[in-house]
Amino acid sequence: MDLNTVLDVRDARRRETWRPGDAWLGGGTYLFSEPQPHIRRLIDLSRMGWEPLVRHPDGSLEIAATCTVARLYRYARTLPASAALLVEQSCRAFLASFKIWNMATVGGNLCNGLPAGPMISLTAALDGECLLLGQGGSLRRRKVADFVTGAGRKDLAEGELLRSITIPAAGLSCRTAFRQASLYGLGRSGALVIGALDPRDGSLAVTVTAATTRPFRFWFPLPPTADALRGSIDSAVADHEWFDDIHGLPQWRRHMTLRFAEEIRRELTQESAR
Repeated sequence: MDLNTVLDVRDARRRETWRPGDAWLGGGTYLFSEPQPHIRRLIDLSRMGWEPLVRHPDGSLEIAATCTVARLYRYARTLPASAALLVEQSCRAFLASFKIWNMATVGGNLCNGLPAGPMISLTAALDGECLLLGQGGSLRRRKVADFVTGAGRKDLAEGELLRSITIPAAGLSCRTAFRQASLYGLGRSGALVIGALDPRDGSLAVTVTAATTRPFRFWFPLPPTADALRGSIDSAVADHEWFDDIHGLPQWRRHMTLRFAEEIRRELTQESAR
């Protein structure tokens, strides 16, 4: 897609003053997929030199916003962590061509804020935290589950930048379970549920995405009963927060979410009881 309203492309390293009509350019797979009539200038992040993936001494993993899906997938295949398989599963949930995999960025997926964004699902499920960089150099942190506030909406101020997402060591050490449903064989996710059982204390987190307008992460200090899990989801997700579009009706999305959540609860609690 030619963006014929764009008048200039600038290098993000120059740190120029943000102005109306500016947009950050990462991989560009969304920006160049459809008209963007409001954009006048692109601020290119590709030369920032951010290390794509950094494993910190405390065991946490920091993922640069410019890290591509393909790079993260390759890294996960050698990652010595229990949640490595979940990273691979989430990357494959894109159901995208190799061209998208090699250009699309983790940060771009979060900042699009789409319900079916699998990098949102992954990082929210593992209790990831966003590092946000303001125009004046200020830093703030926000949990991924709180960063995406609705379909296509995120907690970003004007000109603010998502710098990276950090997954804590505790998240990486969790045993995980993954369920995904789509109306089509190669279609967008209509429901995606992830469970993460912490082997240290037996706590269970169940994260609901794709079916809802924003991510919902349910944390239980001990694995809940089937009724408690179902009740938590139904009481937290309002009727209007079940997403409704061509990829699935709200009623179907809710049904699949509750079904997957119970399957995950059984899978992970049975494993922990062995």
